[in-house]
Amino acid sequence: MPELPEVETVRRGLAPALVGATIERVELRRPDLRFPFPERFAARLQGRRVLDLRRRAKYLLVDLDDGHSLIMHLGMSGSFRIDEETPGAFHHKRDKNAAHDHVVLHLDHGRRVVYNDPRRFGYMLLIATHAIDEDKLFRGLGVEPLDGALDAAFLARAFRRRAASSAG
Repeated sequence: MPELPEVETVRRGLAPALVGATIERVELRRPDLRFPFPERFAARLQGRRVLDLRRRAKYLLVDLDDGHSLIMHLGMSGSFRIDEETPGAFHHKRDKNAAHDHVVLHLDHGRRVVYNDPRRFGYMLLIATHAIDEDKLFRGLGVEPLDGALDAAFLARAFRRRAASSAG
């Protein structure tokens, strides 16, 4: 399973192709991944401009110009390609077998973002951007380790009133 650093690397690799682009067409090559796609998923993405691409924990969040965010999770074996290039460095080699290309985003600048997932444990959802923090997937997540909130003061507060036995 891709871990947080790999997901952040994927985000950084996808951002130049996605941010500012308009999704002209979405190919869903199957009706589901781990879960069924949301109702009218492809139609709701078509014509949307990508405002930002963020990461929260192991989720990729694509903020769209209609007030919704495309939530993407790689699951155990998911990966993205921009045309034929794989953004991100993975410990285990990523599959490029076209039989496992389940979602293709055709962008207005002529590039394609392809989601490949041999085991289909990944998923994609659409959530109102303003409601992400209250969504069941996100509301229990802890502090984001890469945004600066995880500092000495945070750790001191977190460990205050904690007892630990001394080893020795």
